[in-house]
Amino acid sequence: MASESDFSTQRELMVRTQLANRDIWDVRVLDAFRRVPRERFVPTALMARAYEDRPLSIGSCQTISQPYIVALMTQLLELSGSERVLEIGTGSGYQTAILAELASQVYTIEVIPSLATSAQERLASLGYTNIQFRTDDGADGWEAHAPFDGILVTAAPRRFPESLGRQLCIGACAIAPIGDYVQDLRRIRRVATGLEAESIVGVRFVPMVGKAQEV
Repeated sequence: MASESDFSTQRELMVRTQLANRDIWDVRVLDAFRRVPRERFVPTALMARAYEDRPLSIGSCQTISQPYIVALMTQLLELSGSERVLEIGTGSGYQTAILAELASQVYTIEVIPSLATSAQERLASLGYTNIQFRTDDGADGWEAHAPFDGILVTAAPRRFPESLGRQLCIGACAIAPIGDYVQDLRRIRRVATGLEAESIVGVRFVPMVGKAQEV
């Protein structure tokens, strides 16, 4: 198994070649990726591949997204450090950790109990104290803590859930992959008159389960 120093070297190489060498320019985002040990968020058998430019399986038919997509979605939120952010789909907790590095408070929801439990334990072991966890259907959001300064969805609903749009602050945006087999990453901003959507890039995410697939 690679040493901590080896992983640190791989992490820096990832930041320089997969992120900064493309269109990830936000210095705070790049620094967050330097701090979060991605190898801790993949199965032990895949640790040597943690910094590859690709998604990896984390079990339960779910994946950890490739580093570039995690960085792109994070950058699109335009976080400055004081925000309260809702994440739909905790997964292994990697995106959660990146958000926790950049926002004041992160609220994260995972529908699969085993993933929710392991992610909470993993993030606690890494010292994160600004994350609140919930095991539930993410399509409903977390109304008790709304409105949010940003929402990030890590699985693809067929349509953006209306309940999530209502939980955004005016001027805030949600980043979400939308669609079935063909998916479109969108930035959806709440304005005084409703929601405005901007298409960013084609993507491929696991489908969002639960109520999001009923519409």
